[in-house]
Amino acid sequence: MKKNNKRSHSTFNTSKPKNRASADEPVDSNNLEDQEQEQEVSKSELKREMHRLQDLGKELLKLKTDDLNALQLSDPLVNALEEARRIKHREGLRRQMQFIGKLMRKESDEAIGRIEALFERLANQHRVHTQQQHLIEQWRDKMLADGTEIERFLEQYPDADRQWLRQITRQSAQETQRGKPPAAARKLFAYIRDTLAGSL
Repeated sequence: MKKNNKRSHSTFNTSKPKNRASADEPVDSNNLEDQEQEQEVSKSELKREMHRLQDLGKELLKLKTDDLNALQLSDPLVNALEEARRIKHREGLRRQMQFIGKLMRKESDEAIGRIEALFERLANQHRVHTQQQHLIEQWRDKMLADGTEIERFLEQYPDADRQWLRQITRQSAQETQRGKPPAAARKLFAYIRDTLAGSL
């Protein structure tokens, strides 16, 4: 008898696997770039904030003791500021300011707000003072150059002394002719300053 030499064929599952991640699946490069950009922005913002707080620390060194105490800052920061004032070496001061910047980051938002509000108020006072100085100088120069400006000054400041203003401007002209120091011009400046202050 002949043997049956037929081979039995194994059955293979040719269907594709479901939900299996392919090793060759492409990576979303745009998403990676976005993440990298976000990290760079975060680093840049952090660096700017560090420099801002360090600059605030430098400004704190210029404050008077009473103004500094009024800010109610932490003891470590106050001590670090006092130490910075004693340092004369440039490199040592640089390291101390970096340390102050780190301490500033530990201060509360309320403390930082008080610091910024104080510096804003001081800046406004400086601007007002500068504007006032310029106004005084303008009135002085006008009256010294033209005696009729005295009447315009009196229109705005009627309590001013007309006779004294005329006398001091004549005295200033004489000092200029004789090459003497401008003592009368300085007196006029002080008088205008006091007059403007008294009108506020």
